[in-house]
Amino acid sequence: MASPPSVSDQGSGGSTSSSDRRDDEHGVLERVTPRFAASIRAAGFWTAIAMPILYLPLLATGLSSSLEGGVFLALLTGNLLALYVGHAYHR
Repeated sequence: MASPPSVSDQGSGGSTSSSDRRDDEHGVLERVTPRFAASIRAAGFWTAIAMPILYLPLLATGLSSSLEGGVFLALLTGNLLALYVGHAYHR
């Protein structure tokens, strides 16, 4: 009969190692543009906060034309991109 695997044999399961956390903190943006990464993350964060204000005029008048629908989808896509870029911003 085999013994159950030890804690070290089971792997990390749901936990993350310190090197994984460091990779998240210093992601692709930090490797590609290390001098500007903090500024880009800050701009992404604040853009993601302010951008939904631009939805209000479109939603107030309705999305009746395809142009308005396209503008709304472009704003939504831009907001999601800003959220992704700015999510690691630590003030």
